[in-house]
Amino acid sequence: MLTRKQHELLLFIHDRLQSVGIPPSFDEMKEALDLKSKSGIHRLITALEERGFIRRLPNRARALEVLRLPDSLSGKDSSSSLAVPTASDAPISRQVIPLPKRAEIEPVVARGEPANDSMPVPVMGRIAAGVPISAIQQNSRSIALPVEMFGAGEHYALDVKGDSMVDAGILDGDTVLIQRSETATAGEIVVALIDDEEATLKRFRRRGSVVELEAANPAYETRILEAGRVKVQGRLVGLIRRYH
Repeated sequence: MLTRKQHELLLFIHDRLQSVGIPPSFDEMKEALDLKSKSGIHRLITALEERGFIRRLPNRARALEVLRLPDSLSGKDSSSSLAVPTASDAPISRQVIPLPKRAEIEPVVARGEPANDSMPVPVMGRIAAGVPISAIQQNSRSIALPVEMFGAGEHYALDVKGDSMVDAGILDGDTVLIQRSETATAGEIVVALIDDEEATLKRFRRRGSVVELEAANPAYETRILEAGRVKVQGRLVGLIRRYH
């Protein structure tokens, strides 16, 4: 059984999908339900997901789909709810909700208290800020980060191992927020996949047919590789540091 607010939010999301084809933004949901904080919306969405009414698409920021509506909805019954589609069903619309412009990159200090207006992001394993380690792993856990840290598109996080980026303010043990991208401009810090086997966090520069992966520590040399050996997996957009 849904609470009144859960019921209202589910119907609001469903009606918006039906009318314009995309879900409402967190700000629109907050305003529609007359809530003071988007963290309240996040809790309602989590509750609806746990009860099987909606689904958040994995590794995509704020992508929502409605799976079903309450049986008690006026004029509806269980046969008219939005069940998970079978091969003969029409697909449910999947849209990404636009995100606010990201904040400037600076450490967010984790103090053991949930941040207001936060959203979960998957931590996909470790990334080397030093000698490259194994390629990025699968989702190991999730962390909640302030929505202001996110830009448009998909995001994931990685735990940093090594000290090759210390002069860029990235320390061993930090967690970095990455915006998925296959391209980068000169000077951006990126997740680079080398030979489809090694992942590393370095400053990206392309010069003709080669790519330079530049460390931010004079103890490490710049790696110069043929462009075909390097794939950009994302760009650094945020940094989280925990003090124990």
